[in-house]
Amino acid sequence: MTPFAEQTLQFFPTREEQKEAFEFNKLQKRLVKNVGEAIGDFNMIQSGDKVMVCLSGGKDSYGLLDILLLLRQRAPIDFEIIAVNLDQKQPGFPEEVLPNYLRTINVPFHIEEQDTYSIVKRVIPEGKTTCSLCSRLRRGILYRVAKELGCNKIALGHHKDDILQTLLLNLFYGGRIKGMPPKLVSDNGEHTVIRPLAYCRERDLARYAEERQFPIIPCNLCGSQENLKRKEMAQLLAQWEKHNPRWIANLFTSLSTVVPSHLMDRKLFPFETIKPGDPKPQFGAEGDIAFDSDDAC
Repeated sequence: MTPFAEQTLQFFPTREEQKEAFEFNKLQKRLVKNVGEAIGDFNMIQSGDKVMVCLSGGKDSYGLLDILLLLRQRAPIDFEIIAVNLDQKQPGFPEEVLPNYLRTINVPFHIEEQDTYSIVKRVIPEGKTTCSLCSRLRRGILYRVAKELGCNKIALGHHKDDILQTLLLNLFYGGRIKGMPPKLVSDNGEHTVIRPLAYCRERDLARYAEERQFPIIPCNLCGSQENLKRKEMAQLLAQWEKHNPRWIANLFTSLSTVVPSHLMDRKLFPFETIKPGDPKPQFGAEGDIAFDSDDAC
């Protein structure tokens, strides 16, 4: 083959390359659609917002930043994005990776340096889970940084699998029905936290990160620990999905389809005072199903 022919062929992708491009485009469209729907459903971002995207260096936060940047180009509203990374001074942390990447894609950023690693290692006994303390320390620091940067929204990279795992953790280990809300206001009332990836599956984000070749930075504090309860929940969900894929979808849907009158929380429903003759709809949208068939259970 002549040099001219070789150069000419470079302009025409192979069938395999065309297939890969098609699959990536489909994946990206799905993720953008998921994020757009979550933002719309929960009114996460409004015109004039300054969104602090918490960038850890993991696949999820990279995907979050990437998709928000795509949406900002297409959205009918104007909002700012600033990427923020908390350098926790973990041994061997490649501190140049994130700044170099963010400069390459021309995104404003702030690196906050706080040695939470030493605190966690000093307080938590060897072999014990560090996630809880690490999370609390990060939260306080990031709230402060958001205020200093003038950000009114804090975007986190938690996805659908994280939300379901949290629900099961609270059920099995906390004895309560509690998940991870897509949007919340902090206890001090100063910050709005949003999770735009709430409708995204982790496997899609993993594929997206691989295709986009994000410079992933592993977490040596919690990500390398074995036998975490969250990993147990992830394995359980994977088993359920293998048995019946609809179970995961239905479990997620149940978080937004709650019938307080058919649970047992007396703070949510006045069980002590209800009586015949009370105005409907005391049973909510589902109505009285006391004698209905339980075939759907």
